[in-house]
Amino acid sequence: MNDQQLERYSRHVLLSQLDYDGQQSLLDANVLILGLGGLGSSAAQYLAGSGMGRLTLLDPDVVELSNLHRQVVHNESTLNMNKAHSAKQQLSQLNSSIVIEALDGLLDEAQLLKRIETADVVLDCTDNSAARMRHNRLCVQGKTPLVSAAAIRFEGQLMVVDPRQAGSPCYQCVYPDLSAQQDTCSSSGILAPVVGLMGVMQALEAIKLIAKIGSPSTGKLISFDGLDLSMRTFNVSQNNNCPVCAEKSDVIAICDE
Repeated sequence: MNDQQLERYSRHVLLSQLDYDGQQSLLDANVLILGLGGLGSSAAQYLAGSGMGRLTLLDPDVVELSNLHRQVVHNESTLNMNKAHSAKQQLSQLNSSIVIEALDGLLDEAQLLKRIETADVVLDCTDNSAARMRHNRLCVQGKTPLVSAAAIRFEGQLMVVDPRQAGSPCYQCVYPDLSAQQDTCSSSGILAPVVGLMGVMQALEAIKLIAKIGSPSTGKLISFDGLDLSMRTFNVSQNNNCPVCAEKSDVIAICDE
């Protein structure tokens, strides 16, 4: 780190768990953010502010007026702009010293897998179960840690998948069949700070994974209720029948922690 970076990230360096080496690991890292909506907006801003050296942003959608109450990386001046480019514009103003790449088109699986394999951590900030399943499968295939979150109405969930760890469960272990879950923010609503909070938690987990600090959150499903500010953590075991991450036969076990 140069003198300017030491000053910029001095409050990080003061943390004994992070220190100089941890901050340097952030500066050397590449994070892929899939989706720049409500989750991606807050996650991207905190990762950029924290000095993540390279952010790759992927979103084929454009900014709409109904997005602005919760997708805070965008603003009125970027209405109708692609979300990845809108986010890059804002994040570059927050931290011009990092590299930000904006991808505004859909990638086929081979292209996406290549991006995943070159990332240190992937954040799934998409808003539908089919995309989350696909990203989970490709991250397991590419052996890249995944921080997946979802939010709707007043509730949020988060799970960290680390395929580098033997026996670690993946997203499909917890949700083997999401075909019946079709709720979306556009049909069911979302309280803005709830999705922002889940995105911030994704950023926190990405930093912990890269800097190797704190307790690992793999093997857990975290559930948040914004109405009473309660947070519950469920221990999750690998499903040995999972077609994505396991080969043996068993039944998934979930127990309240």
